[in-house]
Amino acid sequence: MLKPLTIGSLALAHNVVLAPLAGITNLPFRLICREAGASLAYTEMVSVNGLVREGTKTLALLKSSPEDRPLGIQLFGDKPDDLAEAARMVEGYGDLLDINMGCPVRKVVGTGAGSALLLEPRKIAAIVRAVRAATTLPLTIKIRSGWHCGTTVFQEVGRIAEAEGCDAITLHPRSRSLMFSGQADWNQLREMKETLSIPVLGSGDLFTPHDCLRMLEETGCDGIMIARGALGNPWIFRQVQELEQSGDYIPVSTRERAAAIEKHLHLFTEERGETVAVREIKKHIGWYAKGFAGASEIRRAANSAQSIQDILMLTERIRSIPDTVGHNPDEHTD
Repeated sequence: MLKPLTIGSLALAHNVVLAPLAGITNLPFRLICREAGASLAYTEMVSVNGLVREGTKTLALLKSSPEDRPLGIQLFGDKPDDLAEAARMVEGYGDLLDINMGCPVRKVVGTGAGSALLLEPRKIAAIVRAVRAATTLPLTIKIRSGWHCGTTVFQEVGRIAEAEGCDAITLHPRSRSLMFSGQADWNQLREMKETLSIPVLGSGDLFTPHDCLRMLEETGCDGIMIARGALGNPWIFRQVQELEQSGDYIPVSTRERAAAIEKHLHLFTEERGETVAVREIKKHIGWYAKGFAGASEIRRAANSAQSIQDILMLTERIRSIPDTVGHNPDEHTD
């Protein structure tokens, strides 16, 4: 099920990638996930309005490094001409362009972007056509199944995207109205795959290595895009490969969790300085500190941390906690 994946001119080593996540998939987090085995990582959503009107400030979201490749850049906006101009502006910063047509949050859909575009298939066609004409980079879109439950448009949008020159499409099979509640309907991924010739990637409810392989097997999709399942759990990329190769995977030890937090903190500090690094890593410790005895106490202590030294004291506490014998790595304790 794991196999090389080709999207336009971009050849990936395998078909398990890190999704774009607003406020999360900055350079430090991308590097952590790449080291764990992600074959492709995306920037946070980049506002087309910000690029076209503010330029330099928004381009800071695209900061990368030689180790951070191949890199997908995700744009959001609702005007074809602005999206085309933004595509031209960012072409030298990454290896693939993605247009967000699935974000359900109010501040995005309120501008007509994200999943609001699912209400206007003709505008989707105009957007893809304009961006395709503006760049030679591989071009993809990420969508949801529709705006309301029962009003699915994903197949129509998929056909439009393919006809206008998209190289792949990612489907999160939930409606916008569901937000992140309920259960993703993976059957829609199978339907999408049967409809299109371009690669189809699946997203939604991928929290364990077993989930990942099950989506690939049950839907026949060409690849998977891990989003919330990577929060505090970058090892999922490694574990998916271990599970397919051996039928099992290695649980994460408390020592490994402590080392990951320290590395993440170091990368943040190099990138943004101590004040921002401490503030940001506290959010991530809320996700890292799960699955071991005393994790809730660690999370509470992280909230009051004020310095790098405070964080390092917490990682030493985590490192000293013995791993639970016989612990099921797919289940959380604490």
